[in-house]
Amino acid sequence: MVLPGGPDAAVPLAVAPTDLRQLAAHDARPRSLPGRAGPLAALDTSGPAEHGTVLLVAGYTGSKEDFAPLLAPLAEAGYRTVAVDMRGQYESPGPDDPAAYSVAELGADIESVARSLLTETGGPVHLVGHSFGGIVGRATVLADPSVAASFTLLGSGPGALGGHRAELLDHLAPLLEAGGVRLVSDTLDQLAMTDPRAQAVPEPTRAFLTQRFLRNNAAGLRGMADALLAEPDRTAELARTGVPLLVAHGVADDAWPPAVQADMARRLGARHEVIPGAIHSPAVENPRRTLEVLLDFWSAVPAGRPAGGTAVRP
Repeated sequence: MVLPGGPDAAVPLAVAPTDLRQLAAHDARPRSLPGRAGPLAALDTSGPAEHGTVLLVAGYTGSKEDFAPLLAPLAEAGYRTVAVDMRGQYESPGPDDPAAYSVAELGADIESVARSLLTETGGPVHLVGHSFGGIVGRATVLADPSVAASFTLLGSGPGALGGHRAELLDHLAPLLEAGGVRLVSDTLDQLAMTDPRAQAVPEPTRAFLTQRFLRNNAAGLRGMADALLAEPDRTAELARTGVPLLVAHGVADDAWPPAVQADMARRLGARHEVIPGAIHSPAVENPRRTLEVLLDFWSAVPAGRPAGGTAVRP
C-alpha cells in the first residue's frame, strides 16, 4: 500500500523510478509453509544455507514481494532466504474473524515457520520484520527466543503506530463496512496519487500493488489495524531475551519517526543503522544499502551462539 507522505515526502530515493521494486527479478521458488491457521505462501531461494537462513516478514498490507530486491543477493551471499505472506495477506488464506489477527496469533504463525526452517536446514534463522512484521516478529522472539539467531526490526517501532498512518487506520473500519476491500483500495489509491512518490512508481508496480491489496482478507485488514493501534511498548522485554538485535530504518521514515526508532535501539542495546535514500521501505527504496547493513550485522553474530534464551512473559 502506497501511503501519502508526511513532512519528509520530498526526500530523494536511491531507487530509480524505472525500477520495478516488488517485481524485481529473482530465482526464489513459490512454496507453502505451515501456519497455525493454514498454509502461508512464501518465496524460498532454496539451495545451501552456508551462513544460515533468513526469514523475512512483511508489514501491514505488504507481502513477500516487498523483499524481492534482496532475495538473489542474499542467496549469493550464502544465506537461504525465505519471505512469507502472513495469514490473510495476498496469497496466504486467513480466517474471517478479526480476532484471529492479533499480534500473538500472527507471531505464533511465524514461530511455526521458523521451527520448520530450523528442522529443514539445521542452521540458524535470522528473523527480519518490516514495519508491522517487526511487531509480529517481536512476539515470536518473546514467545521463544530459541527460534532466532538474530532479530532485525526494519522500519518498525516500540509500540502502537501514531501519526498520519494511524489516522488512516482509524478510517478503515467504516470504509470496510461501506464497500469492503475494494472501497478501501480505491480510497487509498486516490490519496496516494496526491503524493509525488506514488506518481513516480511504474505502472506495472502500481498494478501489482492494487492486485495485491484486493487479495487481502477483509477481517485481516481490520484485525491487523486494531493490533497496530493497540500494541504496547515491549522494548524492555525484548532486551531481556539476549537475542542479537538490529534496528534499521530509512532516514525519513514516516511511520515510526526515526527519533523514536533510535530511542528504541538505545533501550534495546541494539545496533542502530539509518539507511539513506529511504523512507519506510528500505528493502525496495535502497536495497543495496539495506543488504550491506544486514550482511554486516549477521557477520557479527557469533557462530554457534545459542539462538536465544528463556521466553519473556509480560
